[in-house]
Amino acid sequence: MLILAFDTATDVATSALVADGEVLGERTSLPRTVLADADALLRDAARSPAELDGLVVGTGPGSFTSTRIGIAVARGLGLSLEVPVAGVSTLDALAAGALEAGIEDPLAVVDARRREVFVSGASGAPLALAPDAVQVEPGTVCVGSGAVRYRDTLESLGAVIPPDDDELHLPRARFHAALAAGFGVPEDVGPIYVRLPDVELRA
Repeated sequence: MLILAFDTATDVATSALVADGEVLGERTSLPRTVLADADALLRDAARSPAELDGLVVGTGPGSFTSTRIGIAVARGLGLSLEVPVAGVSTLDALAAGALEAGIEDPLAVVDARRREVFVSGASGAPLALAPDAVQVEPGTVCVGSGAVRYRDTLESLGAVIPPDDDELHLPRARFHAALAAGFGVPEDVGPIYVRLPDVELRA
């Protein structure tokens, strides 16, 4: 199965082309260039869009605008190529990357702006919290853009955070491909919104 996966929920977009679990290529860029990245991945692997069996997109939570870019691209490609689409939480993909690196019980933390972060709650549902309200056991490894931005606060709570340039802080799209399930019609894939967008709050 040939899968094109990408995530645009954070400031750094990631994309990957995966064939039957084998990563054929990966790219990182800006969210707005995800289409160009997809084209480059297919060309570099000598594959064509018509060969794709499925698309996987990161559904956030993250930046409202950036997440919508990814969802729109996934829906548009899915409809035009007539391939199914699956959505995967950006938090889940971040945690999967840390788990693969041998980190036990990592906590994915995404910058939510407004001096908040997105994390997975005890039930698994995402939450938006002030950084100092995040509950971490001493020694918990935190990964993600929120962990980098609020390093001092989280470390004061007992968290351990890899260096800022560690790739564990990126929601690598190869993990989206690995976690994907329930492929369906493109219109059914939507973003994970934990709170109202800024524009709606201002209105």
